[in-house]
Amino acid sequence: MNLFHLLSVLIVLSAGFAYINFRYLKLPTAIGLMLVSMLFSFMILLFGKFVPSFTAAVTGQISNIDFSDLLLEGMLSFMLFAGAIHIKYEDLKSERLSILLYSTISVLLSTFIIGYASFYLLNYFGFQVEIINALLFGALISPTDPIAVLGILKSVGTTKSLETKIAGESLFNDGVAVVVFITILHLTKPGVNFEPSNVAILFGQEALGGLLLGFSIGYIGYKLIASIDHYHVEVLITLAIVMGGYTIAHYIHVSGPLAMVVAGLVTGNKSKELGMSSVTAEYVDKFWELLDEILNAILFVLMGLELLIIQTNHVMILVSFILIGIVLITRYISVWVPSMIIRMKEEITRKTLLILTWGGLRGGISIALALSIPNDPNKDLFVTITYVIVCFSILVQGMTIGKLANSQQKIS
Repeated sequence: MNLFHLLSVLIVLSAGFAYINFRYLKLPTAIGLMLVSMLFSFMILLFGKFVPSFTAAVTGQISNIDFSDLLLEGMLSFMLFAGAIHIKYEDLKSERLSILLYSTISVLLSTFIIGYASFYLLNYFGFQVEIINALLFGALISPTDPIAVLGILKSVGTTKSLETKIAGESLFNDGVAVVVFITILHLTKPGVNFEPSNVAILFGQEALGGLLLGFSIGYIGYKLIASIDHYHVEVLITLAIVMGGYTIAHYIHVSGPLAMVVAGLVTGNKSKELGMSSVTAEYVDKFWELLDEILNAILFVLMGLELLIIQTNHVMILVSFILIGIVLITRYISVWVPSMIIRMKEEITRKTLLILTWGGLRGGISIALALSIPNDPNKDLFVTITYVIVCFSILVQGMTIGKLANSQQKIS
């Protein structure tokens, strides 16, 4: 199946599943799409009991989709830019301490706690896992995904401060977690010298390089946009910022995700306020909002279809459910520790910590990172565990976070 036919199938499935969800289920889009696509996958597996050749053919096509490459090298750049372009400097500035600490300290704490816990747990159950690979799993499962939860929180009237915390944290911790993952992945290669200075240099190159690149391409885009008044060309320039910037990041080995977040912030604030007419700003907003919705629909359909190729057994499932509890406990610890510092500046209530914990959904980026692990005998194990955690996160936490937010508001 070539690229056009693959995209055609994904768009048709996304449109059909979105219609079913909107017409009948009425769940938040991300949750509904993933649920319907998982039910669709179960139907294919059930049908395969009677016509095995059909299921084998469908599974073969799904297996040929490089989910990791499609998300990390394609969709992620657009989705991070689209998310950042709608965040205002003023909101970000007011929550800068929370976002900075949650997207750095929380990610690092989560990586090491989950890494060491999974190392001992998996070896206890007979899986021969090295500590460096367990830390790799800790890094890939640590980033949170706000796509599903933000819409729910808005619908129950959650405070703007909490929305900004969740959105800002997730945008930046996606980038930070990818940098941590790449750094640890580099250390798994044979012959690599595990020196703190080498780790610091690699981490700094990826992180600081990504931030500088993002600001540079965002500023260049702003200057180009400010010099003309033609919304067709200006929308095209924003596309060039994303696609050109992410390609440059790939070749100079800096963090593309962090570059896209910064470029999106510059474009969404400086370019829209000082470089665009009101007509252009409206077109840019609508274009990126629509593109973001389409890509998210495809992403969650793909995540549901991944069920067809997951290789698992009862021990893996048991371990996965134990790790769900560990991930949730670790999430609470990883937001509680930074909150001790944040409380010097603002009040962080128990309600906020609970919502940040239960609302810290894991998403497609975790699955993509798990699939990108090269030449590891435990790759199928990590992919299965990641998939179970992500499914629980989106379907269970995603469908109950609204009730939790409502109940906490009534209590307070």
